[in-house]
Amino acid sequence: MAFVEFSNVWLAYNDELLAESRFAVEDITMKVGQGEFIAIVGPSGCGKSTFMKLATGLKMPSRGNILIDGQHVSGPLKITGMAFQSSSLLPWRTTLQNVLLPLEIVEPHRSQFRARRAEYEEKARRLLQSVGLGGYEDKFPWQLSGGMQQRASICRALIHEPKMLLLDEPFGALDAFTREELWCILRDLWTVQKFNVILVTHDLREAVFLADTVYVMSRSPGRLLVKRAIELPRPRELEVTYSREFTDIVLELREHIGAIRKPLGNAPVQVAP
Repeated sequence: MAFVEFSNVWLAYNDELLAESRFAVEDITMKVGQGEFIAIVGPSGCGKSTFMKLATGLKMPSRGNILIDGQHVSGPLKITGMAFQSSSLLPWRTTLQNVLLPLEIVEPHRSQFRARRAEYEEKARRLLQSVGLGGYEDKFPWQLSGGMQQRASICRALIHEPKMLLLDEPFGALDAFTREELWCILRDLWTVQKFNVILVTHDLREAVFLADTVYVMSRSPGRLLVKRAIELPRPRELEVTYSREFTDIVLELREHIGAIRKPLGNAPVQVAP
């Protein structure tokens, strides 16, 4: 059974735009399997982040239907975790305290937090250890590098064991070496826990290295033009990024996006079957 299912989803940001049929995304139909890792790529302003808001229940579709884990989406979902390009760590909280924050907010953990604090802290320490932040639990954000802050942000997104992780350009502000290191950390976390992942990125290498399936969105209003299965064997090591097969997939996706970015009036984009 599909874990994420969009059926003919359209979104206009307000009633006036809806009346004028001016949509941010239109006619989105897709099915994502349990535990699948997908990536969404496309030109700037195409609706990738809007898609993310729909998948988390932060925005309701103007038309169509969304099911997550078999349930109709009617509001913000508690089964998701999110991380963004900015780590958004609270500067007055230590690394450990930042990671614990969702457990202080999200039920049923919120009502149990005081009684189970020691258990939750140990869980957070183990998670930090798994991403190489053991020993940094008591450091403040300003004492961490950008890569360390993003690791902590991912830990915070996963501390309440969400069924789905949504990542909006999480590594975009990092240098190339740190970015690739975090790809491997995310790969390892996903391999062990098998939560669903929706990754929004401009980095085609990142998308191909991490995802099971890559979707290419059109320019605004956003539509899903291409669905590309990534059949590279797992587990994937960074060496695969230098292979001919990997490079060919990246170039194929780049050609699709290049066609989308051409001025209007040129030949229409050819959609892959």
